[in-house]
Amino acid sequence: MERPAWAPPGIDISVPSVSRIYDYYLGGSHNFEVDRQAARRAMEFMPGLPKIMQANRAFMRRAVRHAVAQGITQFLDIGSGIPTFGNVHEVAQAASPEARVVYVDHDPVAVAHSQAVLAGDERSGVVAGDLRKPREILAAPEVTRLLDFDRPVALLLVAVLHFLEDADDPYAAVAELRDALAPGSLLILTHASFEGIPLSEEVAGGAVGVYRDIRNPLVMRSGERIRGFFDGFEMVEPGLVSMPEWRPDGAEAAEDGGVQEDPYAFSGYGGVGRKA
Repeated sequence: MERPAWAPPGIDISVPSVSRIYDYYLGGSHNFEVDRQAARRAMEFMPGLPKIMQANRAFMRRAVRHAVAQGITQFLDIGSGIPTFGNVHEVAQAASPEARVVYVDHDPVAVAHSQAVLAGDERSGVVAGDLRKPREILAAPEVTRLLDFDRPVALLLVAVLHFLEDADDPYAAVAELRDALAPGSLLILTHASFEGIPLSEEVAGGAVGVYRDIRNPLVMRSGERIRGFFDGFEMVEPGLVSMPEWRPDGAEAAEDGGVQEDPYAFSGYGGVGRKA
């Protein structure tokens, strides 16, 4: 298999990556055939997966604009994946030229491509890091250079916590990050769930099995368990809801090709919490 010029040396391009699969769902070009094969297998069980990912991105953009409207100009995006059109730094900096963004991911392709996209942008940075090691993320030089934790920060955990199993203690990781945030900070979160999917749990479970087979288990938590990640935060209205139901606007619906009309878009949950 020929290695593309954008692929960092040393990565195994014969092994699927969840960030590159996500890139494929969104119509991106930074994925390999092995990623596309895994995505197509998952879509055999759940053909609406691309619509779920589009709804996820649309929610993220609305939540970022909400954060800027609340006066927050600092963003820490953990599990950021491969940058695509309308990523956090583009949305935030369009709303406020003062916005500063740090992306964090453990996939070397996501990190390398983020570095290329952000070249010359002094208000944005990228860190190779793992959500399971929040202390290392908080101490990373790019994080300490760009973000002032004495002021509110918007922490984005978008479509990442469902890749942490209970054995990874994801609630403790979120709590450690929360404790580092100043009052007024926001937690912006989305999470996969069987709730809301227009399929039986048995059929949808086939797609979950694909992720298990590629050794990236997808943990489908209930709304009640997802709400537990907001411990220590006050939920922003309308609370924890399906992603299209969180403060929809007409411009976003048009931008995403009517994603809010697709039943698959209502799979899983999104929410924003404010630290008191």
